[in-house]
Amino acid sequence: MARPRKPLLSRDRIVGTAGALVDAEGLEAVSTRRLAAALGVSGPSLYNHFRTKDEILDAVADAVSARVDLSMFDGGQDWRAALHAWAHSYRDALADHPNIVPVLARGPGRRPAGLRLADAVFGAMTAAGWPPAQATRIGALMRYFILGSAVASFAGGFVDDRTAYDPADYPHLGQAHLLAERGREVDEGAFETGLAALLDGLTLQYEALKEGA
Repeated sequence: MARPRKPLLSRDRIVGTAGALVDAEGLEAVSTRRLAAALGVSGPSLYNHFRTKDEILDAVADAVSARVDLSMFDGGQDWRAALHAWAHSYRDALADHPNIVPVLARGPGRRPAGLRLADAVFGAMTAAGWPPAQATRIGALMRYFILGSAVASFAGGFVDDRTAYDPADYPHLGQAHLLAERGREVDEGAFETGLAALLDGLTLQYEALKEGA
């Protein structure tokens, strides 16, 4: 029998299948046995490409990081406008793949796309005149905020049932049952409000830094 022209298995195919499992069922759904079955191969064949399940999940996380636009950091925008655009691109990438956020939250480790992201933010902040230590804190702060916003929906945490929020018990939640149907509007508005507050605060610090220089 002639050998197939294309290899049956590849890193990209494994990552794509694992990513689909994570999106559909969460991190717990990924196992070498489950992946092998979905790919139509034997379990040991996966180890020709990845040593462990954690390496596979790292690759899935890095594929999501690779979707984040970094062009604003070399396009001549000022640091505030660049952070604003980057934050939205990062959140958009995570919004499509919220189940991988816990892996991303561990930090970039050795993941190439994650390291390029960290390098771009730090480089842009120091180039704008932020001291290295503060540039590091800004990168961390923005990651906390963006990743946190992608973990779950605030509005989605309320049920669409008026009787669940008895005014006798919760006098200020009389309209909370409406949040579920307005989830996207509420969550996007909260993200923009928080992002503006963060950037406003950083702008005040930046102005004080320049005045003291």
